[in-house]
Amino acid sequence: MESEVIEADLVLPPVLSFKKVQMSEKYPKGHARGRHWKHLKQILQAENYQNYPVNEPTYVNIETPPSMYPSKKFCDMTGFEAQYVDPRTHLRYASVDVFKRIRMLPNEYVQRYLALRNAAIVLK
Repeated sequence: MESEVIEADLVLPPVLSFKKVQMSEKYPKGHARGRHWKHLKQILQAENYQNYPVNEPTYVNIETPPSMYPSKKFCDMTGFEAQYVDPRTHLRYASVDVFKRIRMLPNEYVQRYLALRNAAIVLK
């Protein structure tokens, strides 16, 4: 029986391809485990933009015309895309629950929400 076990050890490879790699083998001590992302400032400094010609487009000097599409409208309370506007307060909302909440707001809070959007309207 022992001879069969010894022979089986000789047939099997030391590392099986279907087994998960142990973390200690994958990341030896002293090595990072994850991908290190660079910040935008680090990327811009590494690019040496001062060496490029002035008229060559880069991330720093690229300019685009205004969009041809209408701007998206967002809910004043949740930040989701808003499909509706309350006719009484002129606040944008995305769902019925938000509409109920808007109707319960005091006039002072409504003015603050409108001021955040730069659409301050004096309500009657």
